[in-house]
Amino acid sequence: MADPIQSKRRAAEVAAYACLDPAHFAELMQCFLSDDFRLAQRAAYSVGMAGRQRPDLMVPHIGSLVDQLERKDIHDAVIRNSVRILQEVKIPEDLHGRVMDVCFEFIQNRQAAIAIRAFSLTVLYNFSKIYPEIKNELGIIIEEAMEFETHAFRARGKKILANIKKQKHPQHR
Repeated sequence: MADPIQSKRRAAEVAAYACLDPAHFAELMQCFLSDDFRLAQRAAYSVGMAGRQRPDLMVPHIGSLVDQLERKDIHDAVIRNSVRILQEVKIPEDLHGRVMDVCFEFIQNRQAAIAIRAFSLTVLYNFSKIYPEIKNELGIIIEEAMEFETHAFRARGKKILANIKKQKHPQHR
């Protein structure tokens, strides 16, 4: 079994290398998008780190991230890091519907990994600022799920519900 500290250090080194140049970043993305299950899994953490460090380098690859979310034959690490990145980048308008659909699926699927579901909540909350009509559906799903969910989901859900309520009833100053 690999040493987790060494693995994190190695993933950080790979991410730093990828952030040096768009060509390096594209190489890392090829690994991440690979049909080789292990290669994609190992690249996932580095992609997540690199995407946070250099979101500008992620822009040409957002469509590919969205494609990954719709697949059922890939490692959770790939989905988790794809959704994590989508929380923080500007998603092209032509992908909004697909991303919202898949994120609503994730948050309602109790079999999905909790990190995927929590990141999906944030992505949907971000979209609710653009598409206020999804606030009610998002709020209802969160409220109905609260008593059955993990601490991580409830914590993020409570924060999002509070923000939605603030937006509906802004305080007068």
